[in-house]
Amino acid sequence: MSAHLTDSAVFGHLWGTDETRAMFSDEGRIRSWLDLLGTLAEAQADAGLVPRQAAESILEAVTDWLPDLDEVGELTRATGHSTLGLIRVLERRLPEEAREWVYYGATVQDLSDTWSALVMRQMTDIVVRDLTTARSAAVVLVREHRATLMSGRTHGQPGLPITFGFKAAIWADELDRHIRRLEARRSEREVVQLGGGLGSMEFWGDAAEPMINSFAQRLDLGVAPLPWLTARDRFAEFITQLAMVAATIAKIGDEVYELQRAEIGELREPLAPGTVGSITMPHKRNPEWAEHVSTLARLVRVNADLAIEGMIHGHERDGRAWKTEWVILPEACHFTAVSTMAANRILVGLEVDTDRMRANLDAQRGYVLSEPVMRALADRVGKHTAHRIVYEAALAGQARGDDLRTALRNDGRLEQISDSELDSLLDPALALGSIPRFIDALVQRLDG
Repeated sequence: MSAHLTDSAVFGHLWGTDETRAMFSDEGRIRSWLDLLGTLAEAQADAGLVPRQAAESILEAVTDWLPDLDEVGELTRATGHSTLGLIRVLERRLPEEAREWVYYGATVQDLSDTWSALVMRQMTDIVVRDLTTARSAAVVLVREHRATLMSGRTHGQPGLPITFGFKAAIWADELDRHIRRLEARRSEREVVQLGGGLGSMEFWGDAAEPMINSFAQRLDLGVAPLPWLTARDRFAEFITQLAMVAATIAKIGDEVYELQRAEIGELREPLAPGTVGSITMPHKRNPEWAEHVSTLARLVRVNADLAIEGMIHGHERDGRAWKTEWVILPEACHFTAVSTMAANRILVGLEVDTDRMRANLDAQRGYVLSEPVMRALADRVGKHTAHRIVYEAALAGQARGDDLRTALRNDGRLEQISDSELDSLLDPALALGSIPRFIDALVQRLDG
């Protein structure tokens, strides 16, 4: 029985992935915590705090072992402590001479925060991997549609001509920034927590620093300059980065969602065999994943808000804020992992209807090219006067049902623009500005 959608046998694929479930399930979390306890014992033996034989017994006991989770849960509830139930079950498994050395001087936040650092490392690997695939798929679209003309839109209305390659280039560039941003901040957040009761490391005396250095080295994590029991900015920054990733993917999804509308019909999300859009309207082909990533982004953004709230910690430890992270870290990771997976499903195999793009552009009857005309006229009469002339001619032409060329020719104030010059100004392929240069520079940079 599952109480959360991430673990649902029916709906779980929409709210989590096998990778994130492996991290955040009771089994995955407890296994990781046991590995950390074994590593801690080894590090404490390296520093002379724990007898080597006791550390080896602890390591042997935790390796490839998963305790009875019902028993761990019962003892956790009985003690009212987050990890004491696990420790007591582990103690029973150990020889008597090793039992007193388990979790020696460490606190629950040392264990859970170091685990969170490992989670952030693994989650970064997952997100960067998936974003790299999505970025590559976007670059394929950039190359294929470098010159595919379509209407650019502002405020939902046709503006100037662009190419679909330009739109995809914006996506690729933004995805690339997320990859670089996530990689750049790794060393700041992938650090161990090992401070004892309130971060002073008093319990371990002179052996504290050798111990934490060994612990970090064995985990391939860094050592922060100071304990971060109440400094939750690393955590908040990471969740915020996930929210930004999800938001970019939602932006791409929203674009596909809008352009898949039948009255526009320029893009279509790939259709998996057997996918049903509606059980009442058999013809429906819904942009399911393009729609779903918008939902996921909203949820991750809420978690990011809570992560920032969690930066407000009282004194040297504050369970009120800290335990919020126990909920928002799994949720943010689950939802972002599904989002990046969905981005690949959308972009790899995205159906682009180039004929419809051109037809929609042509349906504007030239009005999307009013700016080039205004720019040419501005050289003769000034920019603001040129705007007023083209504006008035365009409104009059639209009212009469004329195309822009006819509307301009019916306005005597544009006689100084010849027919041949007007033909050039109304050619959408000649009104792309720096778009070709932008696309070529992006492709060259990402290929390099």
